[in-house]
Amino acid sequence: MTSRRDIVILGSTGSIGTQALDLVRANPDRFRVVGLTAGGSNVQLFEQQVAEFRPAYSGLGEEDSTEAAALPCDVVLNGITGAVGLRPTLAALEAGTTLALANKESLIIGGPLVLERAKPGQIVPVDSEHSAIAQCLRAGRGDEVKRLVLTASGGPFRGKTREELAGVTREQALNHPTWAMGPVITVNSATLVNKGLEVIEAHLLFGLPFDRIDVVVHPTSVVHSMVEFIDGSTILQASPPTMMIPIALGLEWPDRVPGAAPGCDWTRPETWQFFPLDDEAFPAVSLAREAGQRGSTAPAVYNAANEVAVDAFLTGRLPFVDIVPTVARVLHAHDVPSKGALTVDDVLAADAWARSTARTFIEGS
Repeated sequence: MTSRRDIVILGSTGSIGTQALDLVRANPDRFRVVGLTAGGSNVQLFEQQVAEFRPAYSGLGEEDSTEAAALPCDVVLNGITGAVGLRPTLAALEAGTTLALANKESLIIGGPLVLERAKPGQIVPVDSEHSAIAQCLRAGRGDEVKRLVLTASGGPFRGKTREELAGVTREQALNHPTWAMGPVITVNSATLVNKGLEVIEAHLLFGLPFDRIDVVVHPTSVVHSMVEFIDGSTILQASPPTMMIPIALGLEWPDRVPGAAPGCDWTRPETWQFFPLDDEAFPAVSLAREAGQRGSTAPAVYNAANEVAVDAFLTGRLPFVDIVPTVARVLHAHDVPSKGALTVDDVLAADAWARSTARTFIEGS
């Protein structure tokens, strides 16, 4: 076993953060918390966490998270939700620390900004799909990879036509069949925007072009993703639906944490089904490919417009079927900067523009 690792957890009161602390609690000989930050939505829980783990640094808000990300430590787990995770991601990379990345938005909107700061192997993905791919890639060399296959649960509306989705309610969209997540991510899973974001993330993490990254619907969420190799072999990673395995790998990479989560029960009959993605009913993935191929600030616009549209749906101001068309309308109204290197200000300006434009479109609809 390696020596005990000092870790910083950003977004400690969220789903990723609380599960990471469960892992630390169960493995005090492996991990020591030296920094905790949160957004401030659950101050009471945060204070309890600080009292229990007694980190050297703790604080609330983006500025504190950025400071914490630069602390001397072995691993920074970025479990923040949304674009506010960008500056902490950059701070961790610039400090040379291993970044366990659950905040997919910072990579997606930052793109080249993030990649140019990352040393080889410095970013360890914590999304279950990308953690699965990272594990499967151990089975062969990079030049032997033919394609990546991301699995999608299909959300609560798998098999529905666009017409059948017209009257979807908030309660129906938040009733995910296999995962317990926050409301925004749950709606993103229902629209498949989340899978679109993950396609962009896979392209950035693993360097494959978009035409070699596929999505397949797998309702039971036991197979978390796959890698197909040039000889026809497909290697997959499977476990019951849990984030504990990718979180544990993120903190201990490249080693595994014994007993991080229960494995599959092979004493019971099990059927794994896979279905093609219905791009007509769920156009979010193809729209994400378009944003990713345009590059620059386009992924930031896709992400920001979606967050505004999802909020409008959750508050009863936008029908479910209009979420992705609103994102498309904003994306197509965006002019990608023609100048050279992308800056943080460029990304945040595009994010703000997309949010403002999405609100204008929604209010006028």
